[in-house]
Formats: sequence, structure tokens, C-alpha cells
Amino acid sequence: MRGKVNEISISYKEGINLSHSPNIKSSMDAAEVLYKQWDKDSIELHESFKVLLLNNSNKVKGIYELSKGGITGTLVDMRILFATVLKSLSVAIILAHNHPSGKLQASEADIRLTKKIQKAAKFLDIAVLDHLIITPDGNYYSFSDNHII
Repeated sequence: MRGKVNEISISYKEGINLSHSPNIKSSMDAAEVLYKQWDKDSIELHESFKVLLLNNSNKVKGIYELSKGGITGTLVDMRILFATVLKSLSVAIILAHNHPSGKLQASEADIRLTKKIQKAAKFLDIAVLDHLIITPDGNYYSFSDNHII
């Protein structure tokens, strides 16, 4: 007797009207969009990792929260990240996570993760434009501006 295998169903709904969607031209543009969408009640409590999904004109298609973690870290599952990027047909992404401590500095783990994501994205022709660290007061650190990307 053969077992039945269920199909996996994934859906994507365009949540932002692209004609009114912000066009990301700088790290400041991306930080403003992300900070506006961040839950201000939890930004000081725990780390979250998000991805800004962009089309080929760098217009925002959406923001996906990949994970919520603890006070000092959060887990990033590469398969879920790229499943989301591919399903949304995004051609570029900006990574972001918050530092509840307010520290505006990339850790070695942050840099390693960014390089790992960049390497995987390259195979899929997806541009990783930046990785931002957002603090509770709205300040940010850009990997691109600091020549890490």
C-alpha cells in the first residue's frame, strides 16, 4: 500500500500598490520604510530579522518578518528566506534586523550571515543591496554604506 503525499501550497498576495510604493534610492530610504513598519512595542525587547522585497526598479513589494528571537539574537533560516524571495518574484532584497541594545555596530555573526546570504543570492540572480541594523530610537547602521556589502 502506498502512502499519500500531500501537496504543499504557498501563496503570495501583493500587499502594496506598487504605483504608490516607495522607491529605495539609499540606505536612509530603506531605514525609514523599515522603521515605520517595526513594532515599536517590541523593538527594545527582542531581535527580529526582516527582509525588504524589491522589484527591478527598487520599489518596495513588501516586508517579510523572517524571525523573532531573544534579546541578543535571532535565527535566520536560509530556505525560508529564499522561498519568500522567490515566491514574491523579487529581484533585489535589503536585509534588516534590530539591536534592542541600541548598539550600532555589526557583529562578526552579522557579517558572516550577510556574506552567506549574498553567496546564495548570487546563484539565484537576486541582488542583496544592503543589510541594516535598526535601533529603537530609529538610528541605523548600513553594511553597504560601511563597505561590508
